[in-house]
Amino acid sequence: MDLDVLNMFVIAGGTLAIPILAFVASFLLWPSALIRIYYWYWRRALGMQVRYANYDDYQFCYSYRGRPGYRPSILMLHGFSAHKDMWLSIVKFLPKNLHLVCVDMPGHEGTTRSDLDDYSISGQAKRIHQFVECIKLNRRPFHLVGTSMGGNVAGVYAAQYPEDVCSLTLICPAGLPSTTDSKFIKQLREMQESKCMDRIPLIPSTPEEMADMLKLCSYVRFKVPQQILQGLVDVRIPHNEFYRKLFLEIVDEKSRHSLHENMSKIKAPTQVIWGKQDQVLDVSGASVLASAIPDCHVYILENCGHTVVVERPRKTANLILEFLALLHSIDNNKKQA
Repeated sequence: MDLDVLNMFVIAGGTLAIPILAFVASFLLWPSALIRIYYWYWRRALGMQVRYANYDDYQFCYSYRGRPGYRPSILMLHGFSAHKDMWLSIVKFLPKNLHLVCVDMPGHEGTTRSDLDDYSISGQAKRIHQFVECIKLNRRPFHLVGTSMGGNVAGVYAAQYPEDVCSLTLICPAGLPSTTDSKFIKQLREMQESKCMDRIPLIPSTPEEMADMLKLCSYVRFKVPQQILQGLVDVRIPHNEFYRKLFLEIVDEKSRHSLHENMSKIKAPTQVIWGKQDQVLDVSGASVLASAIPDCHVYILENCGHTVVVERPRKTANLILEFLALLHSIDNNKKQA
């Protein structure tokens, strides 16, 4: 073989080996870095851009795609201990010409975390209103989506700032009493009765606890490699003290039933999506909302747990689009009447 050709193969082999070795090293030694790269890649692939907005000395971090148009913008509020990138699985199935905004909730990811902040549900709703005003999202009423804790905040927001919200989607929202205690609520009651809140199932600190949390939150059994579980834990551990403080705040009497206390004030057309096998927040909460909100559209997803956004992203995206199309059709009929 010609020496120049041999050198070319050696150089090419070395060039390929470097990123492969770097990937393997990241996977084995720094799995948390791999998690961050994963989200960075999908944001870029889906066209989501990260930006910051400031309200006085408070900073909000958010991602967005598209521009405001004739259709309502969509603001998405994530759940407890999550972040704006959790919505990427749904963003994948939404049209690129829709204006989407996914914000890190107060104290999460890139949004300011302060010991002086009010992390109650009403306090978070006020912060989100500040964010909305910062980016002038409420120049026209927008569609608000929230899941779990974010669903609680979204419902309270729609009740407190009705002029901002033209329609609402609540996905397995917290903040409701239920006729049946979920597995998680039973665990929480046992911890409260024993006055032992050391190991909260939604705040894992080991790969084993992370695996248990995934089983609790999801009906679908994902096979997650040990290194990925370690990476997920490594990303969370620096924030676990905050998560504990936040959790105790949102299960306190002030916030525990915030959505229930405000649901009668919700006037925006509302869609409720819930996983039938939700072990965190019982699906009976859907009927509670349906009985209080006029013309509430309820969709119960079979073979689905609490993490609806991850387990059934295509179905969830389609349900949101169908709901928006229905509202648009109703509006057109009213104008023509």
